[in-house]
Amino acid sequence: MQPKYQIIASELKANIQAGKYKNVNMLPTEHSLMDEYQVSRQTIRQALAVLEKEGHIEKRRGSGSYIRRAEVPETSSRLRTIAVVTTYISDYIFPSILREMENVLSRNNCMTLLFATRNQVSVERKVLQNLLDARIDGIIAEGTKTAFPNPNLDLYLKLQEKNIPIVFINGSYPQLQSAVSVLDDNEGGGQMLVEYLTAKGHKKIAGIFKSDDIQGHGRYAGYANGLQKCGISLDDSLIRWYNTELRDVFLSDAVIIPVLQRWKEEGCTAIVCYNDEMACQLIPFLTKCGLSVPEDISVVSFDNSHLCNIGSPGITSLKHPGPNVGSVAAGKLLTLMNGGSADSELLPWELVERASG
Repeated sequence: MQPKYQIIASELKANIQAGKYKNVNMLPTEHSLMDEYQVSRQTIRQALAVLEKEGHIEKRRGSGSYIRRAEVPETSSRLRTIAVVTTYISDYIFPSILREMENVLSRNNCMTLLFATRNQVSVERKVLQNLLDARIDGIIAEGTKTAFPNPNLDLYLKLQEKNIPIVFINGSYPQLQSAVSVLDDNEGGGQMLVEYLTAKGHKKIAGIFKSDDIQGHGRYAGYANGLQKCGISLDDSLIRWYNTELRDVFLSDAVIIPVLQRWKEEGCTAIVCYNDEMACQLIPFLTKCGLSVPEDISVVSFDNSHLCNIGSPGITSLKHPGPNVGSVAAGKLLTLMNGGSADSELLPWELVERASG
């Protein structure tokens, strides 16, 4: 888990990039920040030192922390158009991500055009071709099937050649080396969940991960690292993968029940799920197999979405302690459109413990 000062620095940076302090051009006083975050002066000073080192603020002795001009979004006289391309719009965590994007962009004289690819490469290509012919000032994009080679990279490169800033969320393409991305610390999160479970005494920990998006690979890598760190050998029989197209097949009696029965026989007592959606839908199948959560088996996951509290038991899950990916990505895009520079960022996780763990 990241130190508190780094979390505060990331949140303040997102606020700067979103234009929260543009009217006064400086951050609140150290005392105000201490009260807001309920931390010591030393922690606030460490956070400010990070921002100063990265060039976001300039500290003036006896005066305060001033925001450097390149970081302050300037309102354009023209309403700017931002294309937001995600795999889905209304499903799962996407409404909250899009809402945070819209909050930041609308305050900075931008309107958004939403496109959903349904995680299909062919749909993504049509969207990108349309954007090449449209008057677009910036793009926030969630890549499609980011774990696989993408035949649409040529279109992303053409958009870059037109000097249209692009910020990727959730997954990015290594071939686009100059692209800015805002990603979850998936590897760190996977390790955090395994360490949490082993601290509870679990030794046989299964994992269910998504194969066609890079998030799934990162979460699996963290799961594997966590097992190794805790002195537990990775057991291939306790790992299952699914993809976008075959998700419903995977979550069918014919497929998942035999897997869970086998895990039960092998003494599995915990499962790390790719996300809350998978965890929520898995619990009824565990019940069919005669397993009670958490008495017989614990279930943990990622995203801390509304699904965690829908049924009983509530699901132990990871959340972002600071701004979500939507607001951070919007802030970085505004900085790029205003001629500034922005770095890619990994968002840390924080555990929210509920009854399932």
